[in-house]
Amino acid sequence: MTLLDLLIAPAYAQAATQPAPGGLFGGGILGFLPMILIFGAVYFLMIRPQTRRAKEHRAMLDRLGTGDEVITNGGIAGTVRELGDSFVTVEIADNVRVRLQKGAIATVLPKGTLKSA
Repeated sequence: MTLLDLLIAPAYAQAATQPAPGGLFGGGILGFLPMILIFGAVYFLMIRPQTRRAKEHRAMLDRLGTGDEVITNGGIAGTVRELGDSFVTVEIADNVRVRLQKGAIATVLPKGTLKSA
């Protein structure tokens, strides 16, 4: 016995115990239940609404036509003058036209909105 043994009690290893079969939630699929519930919550709260918004945006871009008044993602308001497969020409002032990707259009405004502003 040393002086250190008087100050600090020696620690001895204990025999390993066997875990109960099946763990905390039982065996089989019940063990995956919390993970399945979390994935379901993430799907219904995050993934599903995002895909719905993307689908609505694609439908809005497909309905886009010449003469429609739009607002871009950058906040520029203008009137669609030319349509292409992936690009749109928007007139933002008299004889001032910009060429944008279709995906850059955020919303389509009701007719006459820009003239009243």
